[in-house]
Amino acid sequence: MDPLEGYRSRLADLDASIARARAHPEVVLARASGLLAGRAGCRVGEAHAYLVRLAAERGRPAHEVAAELLTALERLPPGGESALADTVAAALPLQPGRARRPTPPLPGPTPARQAWIEAVRQVLAVLPDRYILLLPQYDTAGQVADYVFAAVSPSVVDLSGRSGPELLGRRMSEVYPEVVGGPIWDAWRRTLRDGLPREVGPVPYVSPAERAPAEIPLTVKVWPVGGGLLQSWVRHDEETRLAERIAHTERLGNLGWAEWDLITGQSAWSEGLYQIYERDPSQGPLPREETEALVLPDDLPVRRQAAEAFGRGEAVDVTFRIQVGGRVKHVRTIVDAVRDSAGVPVKVYGIVQDVTGPETSRRRLSEVEEQLRQHQRSLAAEHELAGRLQQIVLPVPREPIDLPGLRVAIRYLPAEQASRVGGDWYHAAPTGDGGVLLAVGDVAGHGIESAAAMAQLRHALAALAATTTDDPGRLLLALNRLLLAGEVTRPPRSQVPVTATAVIARYEPATGRLVWARAGHPPPLLARAGVTAELDGPGGPLLGAFPAADYPTGVTHLRLGDVLLLYTDGLVEHRGRHLDEGLASVLAVLDRITAEPSPRPLADLLGQLRDANPDDDTCVLAARPLGPGEAR
Repeated sequence: MDPLEGYRSRLADLDASIARARAHPEVVLARASGLLAGRAGCRVGEAHAYLVRLAAERGRPAHEVAAELLTALERLPPGGESALADTVAAALPLQPGRARRPTPPLPGPTPARQAWIEAVRQVLAVLPDRYILLLPQYDTAGQVADYVFAAVSPSVVDLSGRSGPELLGRRMSEVYPEVVGGPIWDAWRRTLRDGLPREVGPVPYVSPAERAPAEIPLTVKVWPVGGGLLQSWVRHDEETRLAERIAHTERLGNLGWAEWDLITGQSAWSEGLYQIYERDPSQGPLPREETEALVLPDDLPVRRQAAEAFGRGEAVDVTFRIQVGGRVKHVRTIVDAVRDSAGVPVKVYGIVQDVTGPETSRRRLSEVEEQLRQHQRSLAAEHELAGRLQQIVLPVPREPIDLPGLRVAIRYLPAEQASRVGGDWYHAAPTGDGGVLLAVGDVAGHGIESAAAMAQLRHALAALAATTTDDPGRLLLALNRLLLAGEVTRPPRSQVPVTATAVIARYEPATGRLVWARAGHPPPLLARAGVTAELDGPGGPLLGAFPAADYPTGVTHLRLGDVLLLYTDGLVEHRGRHLDEGLASVLAVLDRITAEPSPRPLADLLGQLRDANPDDDTCVLAARPLGPGEAR
C-alpha cells in the first residue's frame, strides 16, 4: 500500500473514532455543559446540573437536550479572544519568576440572573410564610460544595436573632454548619439531581444557642426553582404553641371554628365547637340537618335570611338560638366561603361563639331599663302631685309681704330631680298680740310622703300658735311630741319615724326684739351694714328623735337696715362643693346687699342667691324691719 494512502486511512479511522467519541452521550453532555458555562458565566458543574434537571423536567435523555443546546449555542458568535484571555489569566497560575498581578474578583451573576434573583426577592417580600432561596455552589468536579442565601423572606429570624438581610450572600456551611451532610442537605442534593420537590421531616435540628442548646423538630419543604432551591419549613414547637394559643382563645372567647368542604362533603370542628354543641368529639361533627334542627322555630326566619345572603356571595354574621342539652343558647355565627371562578362556594369557613351570657345580660338590662322608665314615669307623676300639694299647702307669694313692723320675702326652689321633691316649708304670720311668727323647716326624706308630713307640721304650727303659745321653744317642744306620738303620718309600711328640722322666731315690732329657737336646723343669718353672721344662741335636737328634748331660746334685736335670713340646708349644700364654701357665697351676697342702701333689698337678695340644688328643695325666708311710714 502506498504510505500516503495508509496515512490517510489512519486519519480517516482517527476522525471516525473522534466523531464516535464526540457523539457519545456523556461527551455531548460535557461539551454542552462547558459551552453553557462559558456563555452564562457560571461553573461547569452548575451548568451540568442544570442540564440534567432540565432534561428530567422534560422527560427526555440528558444527552439529547445537550445536543440541541450545542446546536443552538454554536450558532451564536463567540465571546472573543479577550474574554478567553481574561479567563485563562484568572484560572492558570503564573510562571515562576514573573511578577504577580492582583487576582481579579470572581465574576458575579450575569445581569439576567441578578434580575431574576431580585424578582424572587420581591415575591418573597409579600408572602406571609418563611421562605429562602438557595443557590448551589459547585466544585471543579461538578459536585455541590455549598449553598448561598440569595433571597430571604422578611419574616425569617433564626434562633441567633439574625434576620433575612443578615443572611443574604452568606454560605450555608458558614451560618448553619449543623445542616451540612444531614437529611436536609441530602434532600437538596436529590432535588437538584432529579428536579422533584420534596418534604423532609420531622427531623431534629440542634440549636447552637449559647444559653440553652435545644433540639427543635423541623419539617422542611423544598422546590427546584431556576437552578436553585426554594425552601420553607415549620417548627413543630411553634405549631404546638400556636395550637395552645388557639385553644386558649377558644376558651376565653367561648367560641369554636368549623370547615365544610362542599366538594368532598367532609367537615371539621374545633374542640371549642364540640363544647358549644355539647357533643363528644369521637362522634365527629354534627350533620347539617341535625345542626339546623337545633335552631328554635322562632329564629328560623333569621337563619333563612342569613342563608339567602350567603347565597348572594355575602359573608354572614348572624345570632340565633339553639336548644342544646335542655338549655337555650344564643350563638353568633360568622360564615364565609372560598368560591370558584363562577362564584360557587367550594369550601365554607365558620366561627361560632356562645354569647348566651351577654345576650341574657342584654335582655335583663332591657327589662331593667323598661322598669326604670316606668319608675321615672311614676316619679314624674309623683313629682307633679307633690308640686301641686306644695302649691296648695305652701303658697309662695311672688312679691314681698308686709307684716306688723316687718317686710318678708319668700323664695322656694324645687329640686331639679323629680325624685328629690322634699318637705321644705315656711310660716310667716302675725300673732294675736301684734307680733310676727316666722318659721322655716325641713322634713327628712323626699317624695310625696315628705310633702304630706310637711303639710301636717305647718298646719300644726299655725294651730298651736293660735291656740296655745307663740313662744318658739315651746312650739318646737309641742311639734316634737306630735311626731313622737305618731300624729304625723309616716310612709306606708315604713318602720322609720318621721323626723324634721325647724327654726322658729318671734318678732316684736315695738321693741325690735327677736326671740328664736331651733331644732337640728341651721341658725338664722343676720346681716348688718355689710357684715353677716350666724345668730349666736343655743340649739336643740331634731324633731321626732328624743322624747326628753329641750329647746332653749335665744334673743337678739333687729335694727332698721338689718336683713334676717332663715333657710333650709339646700341653700348651702351642693354636690361638688364644701358646706363652708356654700355658706360663704350666701354671706357674701348678704354683705353686698346691706353694705349699700337699696330700695328693694329683699328682692335684690333673692335675685342674687344661686339656683336650685339639684338634689334637694330649698326654702328661703328673708325679713327686714320697716321704718315709719314705709308699710304699704
